[in-house]
Amino acid sequence: MTSETLRPPPPTPEHAPAATTPRPRRRRSWRRSLRRDWQLYSLAVLPLLFFLVFRYLPMVGNVIAFRRFKPGGSIFGEYWVGLRYFRMFLTDPTFWDVFTNTLLLGTLTLLFCFPLPIVLALLLNEVRARRLKRFVQSVSYLPHFLSIVIVAAMVMQLVSVDGTVNQLVRALGGEAVPFLQQPQWFRTIYVSSEVWQTVGWGTILYLAALTTIDENLYEAARIDGANRWRQTWHVTLPGIRPTMVTLLILNIGTFMAVGFEKILLLYNPLTYPTADVISTYLYRMGFESSNFSYAAAIGLFEAVIGLILVLTANTISRRTVGTSLW
Repeated sequence: MTSETLRPPPPTPEHAPAATTPRPRRRRSWRRSLRRDWQLYSLAVLPLLFFLVFRYLPMVGNVIAFRRFKPGGSIFGEYWVGLRYFRMFLTDPTFWDVFTNTLLLGTLTLLFCFPLPIVLALLLNEVRARRLKRFVQSVSYLPHFLSIVIVAAMVMQLVSVDGTVNQLVRALGGEAVPFLQQPQWFRTIYVSSEVWQTVGWGTILYLAALTTIDENLYEAARIDGANRWRQTWHVTLPGIRPTMVTLLILNIGTFMAVGFEKILLLYNPLTYPTADVISTYLYRMGFESSNFSYAAAIGLFEAVIGLILVLTANTISRRTVGTSLW
C-alpha cells in the first residue's frame, strides 16, 4: 500500500475554512473634511489663538503661587516656598472676611439676577402688542451696553448726598443718607445696579428658547382646561428648562468672581467691611502691596473653588434634571 492511499481525503467545501476578506483601510476622514471645508475651519483660528494667548498661557504664571517672586527678577519666581502663601491666607482673618463678603454678594446676585430674566421673558411673551413689546425690550436691553464706569458714575450720582434718592428722602420729610459711606447699604446698591444692568439682556436667550416650544402643546393644554398659569407651569417652563439649567451652571461657575470692576469703582475704605471681596482684596495685595505671590495663591484658590462649583452643579443637574453642559 502506497503512501498516497493512506493520505486522508481532501476537505469537502462545506468544511473548508472560510476565506478571510481583506478589510479596507480606514481613511482618516478628518483630513478629507479639512481639505473640503478649510475656509470654515480657518474662521476658528483667531478665536483659538485668543484663548491660547490670553487664557491658557497666563496659567503658567500660577507657578509663582508656590515660588517667591520679586519684582524685577525672574517671571517664574526666585525659589520654591511650597504652600507658604496658602497657609498665610488661610490663617489671615482679613481673608476670611472678604471670603464671607464674596459668598454673600454672590448669593444675593444669583438669587435676584438669575430668576428675574425668566420672569421678564415670560411677561414679554404674553404681550401681544408688538410695538409695546419692542419698546420694553429696547429699554431693558439698553443698560447692558453702558460701560461699567458710566454705570458706576450714575449710581454714585443717584445715591450721593445731593442725589436723586436723597432728594426724594428730603421730600418725604427725612434726612439725607450718605449711602456710599455706610457699609450696610453697599450690598443693596450693588445688587440693585446689577439687576438694572443685566436683567433685560438676560431675557434674550429665554425669549429665543420660548420660540422653540410647539404651539400644539398649548392647544392641548387649553383643551384639557388649563388656564394661562397652568400652561406656563406645565408647558412653558419645561420647554425652556434646558436653557435655564445651562445658564444656572454658568452663573454658578462665576459665583466667586463677583463684579470686580463695579465694586472697585463703588467701594471705599469706609465700606470695606461689606464691600471688599476676594477679587478686590487680591488686587490690593498684588498691585498696591506688590505681594504678587500671595495674590497668585489667592487667585488660584478662587479658581479651584469656581471649578469645583461648576463640576458639582453640572453633576447634580445631569442626575436630577437630565440636562448638563457635558
